[in-house]
Amino acid sequence: MKKQTKINYILTLILVFCIGASMPILTGSSQVTEQHSAKSEVPYCVTSPTVPAQVTFDGETIDLRRYDRRERMDREMMAFTYMHSTTMLLIKRANRYFPLIEPILKANGIPDDFKYLMVIESNLNNIARSPAGAAGLWQFMPATGREFGLEVNDNIDERYHIEKATVAACKYFKQAYAKYGDWMAVSAAYNAGQGRISSQLDKQLASHAMDLWLVEETSRYMFRLLAAKEILNNPQRYGFLLKREHLYPPIPYKKVTVTTSIDDLNDYAKSQGITYAQLRDANPWLRDTSLKNRTGKTYTLYIPTQEGMYYDPKKIEAYNKQWVID
Repeated sequence: MKKQTKINYILTLILVFCIGASMPILTGSSQVTEQHSAKSEVPYCVTSPTVPAQVTFDGETIDLRRYDRRERMDREMMAFTYMHSTTMLLIKRANRYFPLIEPILKANGIPDDFKYLMVIESNLNNIARSPAGAAGLWQFMPATGREFGLEVNDNIDERYHIEKATVAACKYFKQAYAKYGDWMAVSAAYNAGQGRISSQLDKQLASHAMDLWLVEETSRYMFRLLAAKEILNNPQRYGFLLKREHLYPPIPYKKVTVTTSIDDLNDYAKSQGITYAQLRDANPWLRDTSLKNRTGKTYTLYIPTQEGMYYDPKKIEAYNKQWVID
């Protein structure tokens, strides 16, 4: 009891000291001059992130010291830094999707940095759909998806198929690189179209896509790409402190090959021990309650395992150690 009383006495003294020390600030004491006082109506501080002097994209060093490039990069870095929930979700989702995407980019000879293009296209939301009709992680329009080998109709839409859509994106990147020989120009063309970037490079007598005067969306696009890489490679520097258990782990699946139609995907899901919602979540390229397969094509369905559907924080691993603080 005496020990507890002594502890309480010490805590009381500390509290009194803290209150006394803070009184000049709380009462606006003349001891703190107007010049050096920080007056805010919100309980936190906001500061501008530092724009690096240079960044790299596929090994190319991009100088950001010139005023126009620096300010455009500054805008995108501030956006990522202070869109707290969105950027935090990007880091969490990257832990699930980057392990799937990186090997496909590598196998197709595409720079690893293009995974950040996927980040800015869809916010790593595999069921993202734009008002214009672009869909999936890579935000293909229907015609472009078909052009690069994807099945797109009311029953099957492979723009939502992670692996197949990534292969299609790689085909686009290769085609554009053969034209430009520059990966930043390829990224600009992915947003604006190859015709527009080619014509503007000729008209404006520019040697680099980043120096073009374009519509705001495309002008921002290349710098959003660079900012996404900077933030996701250094999240702690920009105030994002996550633990391993906060990340989204890859979900284990078993693969089931299908060569016939499935009349009712609700019944099929139940026969696999999962719900229809879980089947659609694992296979978002299915766009109806049935799988119409009149030509006998081969489709692979992903069926999440029962064990894999449940989180075990102790087993979650960070794909990139820079994402976490533990």
